[in-house]
Amino acid sequence: MLKAGLVGAGHLGKIHLKLLAQSDRYELIGFHDVDADNGKKLEAEFGYRYFDDFGELLQHIDMLDIVTPTLYHYDYALKAIENRKHFFIEKPVTQTLEEAEEILKKCREFGIKAQVGHVERYNPAFIATKEYINNPMFIEIHRLAEFNPRGTDVSVVLDLMIHDLDILLSLVKSKVKNIHASGVCVVSKTPDICNARIEFENGCVANLTTSRISMKAMRKSRFFQQDAYISVDFLEKKAEVIRMKEAPEVSTPFDMIIENADGEKNQILFEYPNIQPNNAILDELNSFADAVTENKNVEVSLEDGTEALKVALEIMKLISS
Repeated sequence: MLKAGLVGAGHLGKIHLKLLAQSDRYELIGFHDVDADNGKKLEAEFGYRYFDDFGELLQHIDMLDIVTPTLYHYDYALKAIENRKHFFIEKPVTQTLEEAEEILKKCREFGIKAQVGHVERYNPAFIATKEYINNPMFIEIHRLAEFNPRGTDVSVVLDLMIHDLDILLSLVKSKVKNIHASGVCVVSKTPDICNARIEFENGCVANLTTSRISMKAMRKSRFFQQDAYISVDFLEKKAEVIRMKEAPEVSTPFDMIIENADGEKNQILFEYPNIQPNNAILDELNSFADAVTENKNVEVSLEDGTEALKVALEIMKLISS
């Protein structure tokens, strides 16, 4: 079991603490939070050991779980590297591309494993469906959330859209060619709604719309490729695959057959992937533990997190220009 420590016991940090304590891959040594009152309260309520000295915590652990506001990711990641500790770091990996690239360089130099918390990679609907997604050429993504003051210190691009940017970049095996974007600040001082159109060198086009001021929540992605349409509902944990194949010579009344203007007949097939319920945050933490203990590649690498951040920052630049 890996000896784990956590820094940043806010809303998400508390969830991580609970899961680290439950996981059979980790021994939770304790946590640090700059708010000593909050730390002591959690210690009294749940029994997690609170370290008021972060340096002391580092001396007792094998891995650090960084769940602080993004502003502090860089500093804590550097401290983990300096102490030769592997670390899990929440998304976005850092505030700037330069910070992310420096962390990546130092991890490579010292052989430190690090994973970025792009949790949608572990969404059961995505896991069940990604094998069907093969060379998509048009992608439509909507991530809409109701307003929540928590997180409005950063643009909706870094707060929400970056989830979908990571999924997108993991599926489209081509370099980004061009980006168009627009966004509006509605209720906060940073953009609350954004639309981005991303064109790839292989011809794929992705259209992303993200909002944190919607009346109802939605997290849907639609992938269009040759002879197939795949729909993934990340919120409801549902998925649908619609495929076309050449119509059989003899069809039944239950077969859905369409004929185009050239007289070609195709059969439409509906598939509903088997989706296994899971705890995505627990799964991502456990997968990182496996990568460390078995010396395997992490599933969501610093390279992945850096690429998603790079595209997100370019979108933000376009919005502000």
